[in-house]
Amino acid sequence: MGRESLRSLPKAELHNHLDGGLRVETVIELADAIGYRDLPTSDPAALTEWFDQGDSGSLEGYLASFDHTIAVMQTPEAIERVAFEAGEDLATDGVIYAEIRFAPVLNTARGLRREAVLEAALAGISRAMAKDDIVIGLIVDAMRNFPDSLSDARSAIRYAGKGVVGFDLAGPEFGFPADDHLAACRLVREYGLGLTIHAGEADGPSSIHRALARCGAQRIGHGIQIMSDIRVEANGPKLGGVAAMVRDRQIPLEICPRSNLHTLGIEPGDHPLGELYRLGFNVTLNTDNRLMSRVTLTDEFGFAVEHHGFRKSDLHRVTAAALNAAFVDDGTRRILLERVDAAYAS
Repeated sequence: MGRESLRSLPKAELHNHLDGGLRVETVIELADAIGYRDLPTSDPAALTEWFDQGDSGSLEGYLASFDHTIAVMQTPEAIERVAFEAGEDLATDGVIYAEIRFAPVLNTARGLRREAVLEAALAGISRAMAKDDIVIGLIVDAMRNFPDSLSDARSAIRYAGKGVVGFDLAGPEFGFPADDHLAACRLVREYGLGLTIHAGEADGPSSIHRALARCGAQRIGHGIQIMSDIRVEANGPKLGGVAAMVRDRQIPLEICPRSNLHTLGIEPGDHPLGELYRLGFNVTLNTDNRLMSRVTLTDEFGFAVEHHGFRKSDLHRVTAAALNAAFVDDGTRRILLERVDAAYAS
């Protein structure tokens, strides 16, 4: 399938970081507006290359590039603009449903309250939905390496039903287990928000097990380290306890191939996407950070086709899987699924 054919397909994005998807020109303009002088360069082409984390080789190195995007997202106007442009860019790429996530606590360095941050992001998302044919929900991230996740959870539930659809734990995985934030996870679930947790991106199956068994996560962000719980034997793959639970319960995996290549330093053919899909895991395709990984969801579809043998029917299946896993009401889900089915049938 050609790129334009892939772009025309309706898509669903479950794992997209707001502060990882800014337009380079916007970064430069916002930095100038607030007098931020620490950008590596103000040349758009050079800054695009700098933000490309293809050679980062580790999650920690990859995450360091966020210092600059977060620094320019410290005013309501900047946050609203970034959220609006994110929705606009996703819609241009054929995305009809998106969940955009970020950690409001990171946008309070200049005195904004979490609530003001969230209201600005929701205003931008609302503008994007009014302009384009796209449905967008907001996921509030708490940082694993920050102690006050309960405040993030309380901020999230204030906007439940007003655009915030879920809660997430993000940030460095090693040394910061998900169940350190058990109270926050329980609170958001009590108030009906969806719960997805970054796990199995850098750490192994035990991280995934904590997210599911201890915290009650409904989805797993990334999850590709589940492969270390799968052994290749003469009579076929042997799934360990965590891998079997994830597959048998059809826990959705928010897989972000290009980002994984960059943080793990692996080759495209070695990514576990294809193997997990063929083993029957509930796989979805996502971008993670469109700026740092220089990627669109169309690119991720192309990756699946080129390197892992996906056909149009497979792309249909993972798109439907994403919508079925989305933190959205059943009526909206049904309408979106009908759009996807009709487009793939034509």
